[in-house]
Amino acid sequence: MTHTANIDETRDYAVAGMTCTHCASSVREEVAGLPAVHAVDVDVAAGLLTVTGSGLDDDEIRAAVAGAGYGVV
Repeated sequence: MTHTANIDETRDYAVAGMTCTHCASSVREEVAGLPAVHAVDVDVAAGLLTVTGSGLDDDEIRAAVAGAGYGVV
């Protein structure tokens, strides 16, 4: 029997178009709903999304950000 450790990693994404706390909340909610995501931080001033999780998929994160109405640059 083989056990694979689920190790958390953290990735940063530049997000275009976020200008307010409502923007940040929308992005946070969409990304946090992904199964691999354990934590989300959004810095509106820097236009930065920080995601922590295990087995993160960049395409899924981009799609979640797009679902909130924004784009990853």
